[in-house]
Amino acid sequence: MRSFHISSFGGPDNLIIKESEIPKAGRGEVLVRVRASSLNFRDLPIFAGQYQPPVQIGRVPLSDGAGEIEAVGESVKRFRVGDKVVNSFLPNWFGGTLNTPPEQWIVDHDGWLTEYKVVNAEILVPMPSHMSFEEGATLSCAAVTAWSALAGVRAGDVVLTQGTGGVSLFAVQLAVALGARVISTTSSHEKTQTLRRLGAHDVIDYNATPEWGDAVRELTNGRGVDRVVEVGGPLTLPQSMKASAVGAEISIVGILAGYEGGVDFMTMFMSRVGFRAVTVGNRRDLEDMCRAMEQHGIRPVIDSVYAFDDAKAAITHYGARNIVGKVVIQH
Repeated sequence: MRSFHISSFGGPDNLIIKESEIPKAGRGEVLVRVRASSLNFRDLPIFAGQYQPPVQIGRVPLSDGAGEIEAVGESVKRFRVGDKVVNSFLPNWFGGTLNTPPEQWIVDHDGWLTEYKVVNAEILVPMPSHMSFEEGATLSCAAVTAWSALAGVRAGDVVLTQGTGGVSLFAVQLAVALGARVISTTSSHEKTQTLRRLGAHDVIDYNATPEWGDAVRELTNGRGVDRVVEVGGPLTLPQSMKASAVGAEISIVGILAGYEGGVDFMTMFMSRVGFRAVTVGNRRDLEDMCRAMEQHGIRPVIDSVYAFDDAKAAITHYGARNIVGKVVIQH
């Protein structure tokens, strides 16, 4: 079997391929033939050596994978040979409240940019039956993050999403499936069309309308939205607060717009908005989301698919950030 490993930090050119024997599944474990993996924003600081907590040299990268069970170890009852599976993003968080720092792929365990992988059967869930391996490989991080960011959204609510990154596109699709009205921000006509195709009711060009919080207010007759999936960070948070209704919730997901900017405390206090940091989700969240996606026929938006041997090119393409949807590597 072949696996990519981080030989040094600085970028994808520092990945090397190593060959090794296919491992055997032990008690409670399964051998997965990994068929696809996908990239997330966290992978960029990992390759650059800037991720916290720090990553060891030699780790296999990427946290999201999909494949099929090739062998099962003693006492495994969750799966059989041939089952199609995806992995949970946080391998030791199965449900309930997250009270301690969870284990992470790449930080605590080798990731999924490999042809075979032995894991505890408990960290896997069945892949939605209507999806390909390439589609299934996009779910573990971005899709579950969107699902968690929407927790509690009900039919009739208004949800605001930002941009066309992986989390935002999943949030549009899932919010529509939950019966919510979706307002999205973006930067181009082409991306506007993608968002409308996925079900966004209104789309605002944030370049043409820098004060898009006011525009959201106008679209909601002055009320504001019930939930914001906040992926921008300090630079976009002030507009998100302006766009929010009294008693709304802002799910803080990322800092894609950078670390610049800040928010005045009294502005936050007087907004009467709740703020909740989202840490992807647990295995139960992944299971629930996969069932919902299967029921509603939701398919991930895939920007591009690369061959396993072209993984470095996939990472370079993803790092340029001129993408709509997920970048996938086919194994």
